[in-house]
Amino acid sequence: MRQIVLDTETTGLDPREGHRLIEIGCIELIDRRLTRNNFHQYLQPDREIDAEAVEVHGITNEFLRDKPRFAEIAEAFLDYVTGAELIIHNAAFDCGFIDHELGRWRNGAARIGSLCAVTDTLVMARRLHPGQRNSLDALCKRYSVDNSHRDLHGALLDAEILADVYLAMTGGQVVMHLGGEPASESGGRKAVTERGRLDPDRPRLRVVPADAQAQAAHAARLAAIAKASPDGCAWLKLESAG
Repeated sequence: MRQIVLDTETTGLDPREGHRLIEIGCIELIDRRLTRNNFHQYLQPDREIDAEAVEVHGITNEFLRDKPRFAEIAEAFLDYVTGAELIIHNAAFDCGFIDHELGRWRNGAARIGSLCAVTDTLVMARRLHPGQRNSLDALCKRYSVDNSHRDLHGALLDAEILADVYLAMTGGQVVMHLGGEPASESGGRKAVTERGRLDPDRPRLRVVPADAQAQAAHAARLAAIAKASPDGCAWLKLESAG
């Protein structure tokens, strides 16, 4: 499963008023793992950036003076994202700007939503946390994602933060079924009343111990759970009791 966590920065709020993309940042996930095969590009917009936008992301026209235009990187960008699932916070905004740039680049160009599946984490967060603030900063606080290094918005930085938030939002415990459990009429699973027995002649299972990196990631996740939960982390309590 290939997913691309995407964010953009722009000259203003509305492409219909002539505003343009000035930064695209993409973080690749394969099977929910960061690959470091990222895509990042600043863009020359050929127009002034609104002062209010500069206050948000800190990108100036002077900085973008020697950067390529969207038409120069369009094919590389499409090669990178086509066929993936895009993970975007407030997808309507970013997709609207991308579609605007694609239309300027080539008459009749496909819209990004026809080339990629799009998952909007803002819609997801509103469904999970109705009536609460669901900005990226609010989600970082809720899911104990460190964004202390984020003084200004930036497409690649925000995509990196969103990747951590998305994995935390979708990384809860899932139900595991071991097979042989009959499905109920509602699509769920019925209780298993007959125990199966393992074949005594089966090959021994290979035990693969966790390496130092995996152990550190495990410890960090438990610490985040303990910090976020008012009741602490049950696993850590069991370890300390043992």
